[in-house]
Amino acid sequence: MNPLVSVIIPSYKRPEAFVKRAVDSALGQTYQNIEVVVVDDNPPGSPSREALGRLLETYRADPRVRAVINPENLGGSEARNEGVKAAKGEYLAFLDDDDEFLPGKVEAQLGMMLRDGLDMTFSDYKLVDDSGRVMDYREFSDIPAFDRESLFKYHMLRHMTATTTFMYRAEALKRIGGFQRAATGQEYYLMMRTIEQGLKIGYLPGEHSIAHYHSEGRISSGPGKVKGENALYQFKKGYFGRLTPAERRFVRFRHWAVLTVVYLRDKKPLQMLGAAAMMCLTSPGDVAREGTRFLKGRRRG
Repeated sequence: MNPLVSVIIPSYKRPEAFVKRAVDSALGQTYQNIEVVVVDDNPPGSPSREALGRLLETYRADPRVRAVINPENLGGSEARNEGVKAAKGEYLAFLDDDDEFLPGKVEAQLGMMLRDGLDMTFSDYKLVDDSGRVMDYREFSDIPAFDRESLFKYHMLRHMTATTTFMYRAEALKRIGGFQRAATGQEYYLMMRTIEQGLKIGYLPGEHSIAHYHSEGRISSGPGKVKGENALYQFKKGYFGRLTPAERRFVRFRHWAVLTVVYLRDKKPLQMLGAAAMMCLTSPGDVAREGTRFLKGRRRG
């Protein structure tokens, strides 16, 4: 029971130091039977492609590291799908090029999947800034049950993400079609399909990944993030018939809360105040409850 695990790292316009941190965190796992598939999604001839090529050259002597060179920039979803096609592993893990795995991540997650016969697992993670300060800690220990409807409702309200925490059986991921193209929230849509198509999902408690928030073009800020969040909200509205009035209200509240944070990070005070006002008007009670929840998670992280 020593299956190959492929860690897929798509890369686009990322500083070499960030990509190196990601690759090294995959290579430094306590579980050794892995391959690291780096997908170069930079435009041909660009400085970013040249820089990534130089970095990958330093790993030439390590047979565990493989490169996939896209003929053009395909975007995050398709870049991950190209990595899936090239991967040789029976199990697949995903790592963003500016994030990192903690050393026991693959071993703990794979062990759980093998023991319980799971198709997919995810875990907690923390978000830190450039100085190492914890900005948020995302945990999912309050999932009430793991039947399909319970997971669906929890995901609608709280988002069982991010990609860096995911591990799939390769066959199961391919069966549901992999990642779909989206401006943001690719992992949200994938998890929704994972739930709706009946894959066997498990949750591994504890922090196993670190996501880094920084100014180097992370997708969680900027106009693309706003557009993506609006599209995601419209997608969720298609499921409102399966939610109670209180659950629908929470989804609306969460949408405005996320936009408040996006505008704050983008230094757009007027838009931020408008989104914050809508958040408070939508559900004043959730403002207090979720603020307390956020602060508790941050302290834990």
